[in-house]
Amino acid sequence: MNSVCSPYFDPDFDTLPERIYGPPCQVCIDNESMEGCTVVKVDSVNKQGLLLEVVQILTDMNLQICKSFISSDAGWFMDVFHVRDENGNKLSDQKVINDIQQAIGRSRASPPSQQYTNITATAATAAAAAATNSVMPTIANYKSHSKKLFPLIPHPNDQHTAIEMTGADRPGLFSEISAALADLHCNIVEAHAWSHNARLACVAYISDQSTDSAIDDPSRLASIEDHLTTVLRATTNPSGGGAASHPDVKTSELLAGEGTMTTVERRLHQLMLSVRDFETPSSPKEMNKGRKRMVTIESCDQKGYSIVSIECKDRPRLMFDTVCTLTDMQYVIFHASISSHAGYAFQEYFIRHVDGYALDTACEKERVMKCLEAAIERRVCEGVRLELCADNRVGLLSDITRVLRENGLVVVRADVETRGEKSVNAFYVRDISGNEVDIEYFSKTVKREMGPIVTLRVKNNDTSRRKPTTATASPKQSSPLSFGGMLRSRIERLSHGFIL
Repeated sequence: MNSVCSPYFDPDFDTLPERIYGPPCQVCIDNESMEGCTVVKVDSVNKQGLLLEVVQILTDMNLQICKSFISSDAGWFMDVFHVRDENGNKLSDQKVINDIQQAIGRSRASPPSQQYTNITATAATAAAAAATNSVMPTIANYKSHSKKLFPLIPHPNDQHTAIEMTGADRPGLFSEISAALADLHCNIVEAHAWSHNARLACVAYISDQSTDSAIDDPSRLASIEDHLTTVLRATTNPSGGGAASHPDVKTSELLAGEGTMTTVERRLHQLMLSVRDFETPSSPKEMNKGRKRMVTIESCDQKGYSIVSIECKDRPRLMFDTVCTLTDMQYVIFHASISSHAGYAFQEYFIRHVDGYALDTACEKERVMKCLEAAIERRVCEGVRLELCADNRVGLLSDITRVLRENGLVVVRADVETRGEKSVNAFYVRDISGNEVDIEYFSKTVKREMGPIVTLRVKNNDTSRRKPTTATASPKQSSPLSFGGMLRSRIERLSHGFIL
């Protein structure tokens, strides 16, 4: 009788993952201890970038981090997050709780993300960009994101061509970029743009108009690069002082992989950092009024840390923006304390550079403070948020932004995505002449010129301006519809409509 043999398994094989990655990550989600929030505890062997990955996961799930305590010294990562959902309540959906545990566990078991390793905007990259004052449309084939700002249906084709652009901003630039891509027979599947301190960063995902697939013809990619470079170069200062004085067009291969909304936002932070948007004041008034610093840095000589303190208005995704910036500037966060109270956020980070040293020079401290303040301000948009939904077609974004431009509205931030056959667009806009946006007039104009806009929702986000009271307002202030003001506004809008 023939004997039956079973395959042999080495007993040590079961512990191989633990010996490679360390003990498994422990994620505990407590919904009972705190009355108004859910507590997420993470214990794991530490690795560079782990804190950012955990914060990215929580941010991608649209959770508000209202308090956090972080300790990652001595090679062990221990973190506690107090989180709420979008409505400010503790988590009640068991599926969301399970997703958090699984996502953080996968993050711990996988090596650090290499998606943007070859193009991370470190301090050296930022310095090089400043030296060349470059305009950089960068093109690569890249997979579409699996998690969106809006709840989207997956794209029929998950392979698109990614374009990255940075340069000096000007009114109507985003509209010109959209029109240029439409003229090149490119369908904009998704686009995200930030404008800050006279700089623009944009990440767009396009497909071929005829095949609805990625564009891989080298000659056509070169033509797209040249065309976009020409558009961006239009802001060039002949004296050499502009950000586009020395155009630099690069093509790089990004590693394809599953991405998230925070992945795009991290890249936008890196692009803004590379063109040193933190160095240009928003306006002469901003430069001269001596506002209070949001970021301060002190030294902890006893432990060899630099203590970064942040105090600013609280908002969603704030912790992601600050942790992302410190990580991309090659600083390691060893301890941190995050809290928010009465609409204000208080953050304290104990950091060292990756080489193990604290911030020694006043110049380095000043640079870190400016970069963090810029990261906080980039996402804050003064003005009106417009949400438009329409049947998707080639040239739709170009038409929408043209209507915005012709009505004297400047796009300071844009998020454009595709949901099945629909295009979902969110724009933060302000009036080029500084007046309040006439929502009723604009809504009628959009519906008349754009036709079948399915939805048009408007939200006023401009809380920084204070309307003068009747008692204190001057005659000019109390009469915003005076003939002179109306004439000046219409002239500015008319001239703005002729910008090419």
